[in-house]
This record gives sequence, structure tokens and C-alpha cells, in this order.
Amino acid sequence: MTIQDQIDRYIGDQTGPKQSDLRTLHQLTMKVMPKCKLWFLDGKDAKGKVVSNPNIGYGTQTMTYADGTTKEFYRIGLSANTMGISVYIMGLADKEHLANTYGKRLGKASITGYCIKFKNLKDINVGVLEEAIRDRAQRPK
Repeated sequence: MTIQDQIDRYIGDQTGPKQSDLRTLHQLTMKVMPKCKLWFLDGKDAKGKVVSNPNIGYGTQTMTYADGTTKEFYRIGLSANTMGISVYIMGLADKEHLANTYGKRLGKASITGYCIKFKNLKDINVGVLEEAIRDRAQRPK
């Protein structure tokens, strides 16, 4: 199964508005990053144990860990969760950037150093979310 097939299946397995919102966000992210590398992480570790929600990734970056090792990972992530949807904006050095830049304009969402969570797309300003995705997609590193 290709990564796109896995993504389509994951989105298709969601119910109601969440499926529609994920499809819209996938299309929006692909519009912003049309030639990006796609990722699909099923949420399982190497032993097959579920350790996170499945998620879709877009683009690439090199993450450097404290011990100096590196790993290729996505820049933007998208995941359904029990409360709604999470959009991950990965690789930002400033953990206040998302809240300070987009928080007041985004709408009904909770924002951490790298994650924007909301219940439904109708609760947020999608244009501001697109701005955050575009900002990270265009940043070097």
C-alpha cells in the first residue's frame, strides 16, 4: 500500500465532520506544499505497540537531538484525536512563536510550542492556520 493509499484510508476511516475536516486540511496542506514528501505514521513503535495517534506528515526537516544524533522528520503533521484534530508545526526553535503569532487570530484552538488543536474547522480561522502552515513550509531548516 502506498503512502497516499494509507493517508486516504486513514481519512476515510474517520467519521462525520472529522473526515471532511481532515480531507480539507490535507488538500490545503498539499496546496501549500504541492511537491513535498508525504509521510504516514501509524502510531506504533518498532514492537507494534500503539504509542501515539496515527498522523500524516508533509515535507522534511532534519531534527537534531541533544546527543547530536539526527533524524529526518516531517515539517507539518496532521492527526485526528478524541477531542478533534491536531496540526503539528514541527521544528520551530521559538516555542512561543505559534501562540504569539497566530493565537489571537486563530479562533477556538489550544496552542502549544508545536501543536494547534481544535474540535472542528468551523471553530477556527482556516486562513490563519494556512498562514502558519505556509510560514513553516517556507522557513529554511
